[in-house]
Amino acid sequence: MNIVRSLSLGIAAATALVVTASAGTLDDVKARGMLNCGSSGQLPGFSLPDAQGIWMGFDVDYCRAVAAAIFNDPTKVKFVALSSKDRFTALQSGDIDVLSRNTTWTSSRDTQLGLNFTAINYFDGQGFIVRKSIKVNSALELNDAAVCVQQGTTTELNLTDYFRANKMRVKVVAFATLDESLKAYDTGRCDSYTTDASQLYSVRLKLAKPDDHVVLPEIISKEPLGPLVRHGDDQWFDIIKWVHFALVNAEEFNITKANVDEQVKSDNPEIKRLLGTEGNYGEQLGLTKDWVVRIVKGVGNYGEVFDRNLGQGSPLKIARGINALWTKGGLQYAPPVR
Repeated sequence: MNIVRSLSLGIAAATALVVTASAGTLDDVKARGMLNCGSSGQLPGFSLPDAQGIWMGFDVDYCRAVAAAIFNDPTKVKFVALSSKDRFTALQSGDIDVLSRNTTWTSSRDTQLGLNFTAINYFDGQGFIVRKSIKVNSALELNDAAVCVQQGTTTELNLTDYFRANKMRVKVVAFATLDESLKAYDTGRCDSYTTDASQLYSVRLKLAKPDDHVVLPEIISKEPLGPLVRHGDDQWFDIIKWVHFALVNAEEFNITKANVDEQVKSDNPEIKRLLGTEGNYGEQLGLTKDWVVRIVKGVGNYGEVFDRNLGQGSPLKIARGINALWTKGGLQYAPPVR
């Protein structure tokens, strides 16, 4: 029995190895003619269908950038609305090709789910929102408060850790979805609502009277956000990772949606490599020479994506802060194309 069992296990392992080695998400996406992208679908500024049903937002534009790089068409994306509870399962099962959904990079998620985080496209941190009427100016004044939170998120653990560390009591009121937890806060069931600070500015717009609420100054955690892919397909991992780096590098070299055609004529060696007029760096990814030109024409550079969805060109008006380029005091820094 032991010999048979060992043989069976060996065959199973070999089969698994073959499946992994032959993984070709790029080929699957090309054959389908469409990228399947998982996102929230509930967060203004990050991912939310507009009145015409067209998905808009920062996370959305990342998938559009991938589609632009592959198809030269940023509209070739099917968006799948996913809750916190089912987002990882959808990627693991192959229902989606990439998860671009305000998801925090943690050690357990990176090692236990069979998934890879590709890059940090938004540096975030958890905060709190409260009604102005309760006259609270700091999260440290929330002792004994009832705090609404979404289940299945890093937010729950951060919340209890923060109150325990500061020797305060908290009544955690958890809900399965963002809308449920936000509605509970808006109707007065909770004194505060907590999530990533970027989302607080977003969900504030969904409250009945947004101006009656204020985001408190404390940031109680590190929440590095970024897209995920499945283990076992290094080429696809590289493509999603380098789409982010392309967006950041394009901003650093001031390559914009408006001037990219002119920038293609540049004599700057770094710009020539980035835009594909020198070298075969796009082909090394399995894409075309002009893959970055396609991305910038499709969605702009990182700064343009940030500004129109989250920054001063959006209703949220979130400051770039640590998401500014490294050349401007921020953390956004991309390896060179060479």
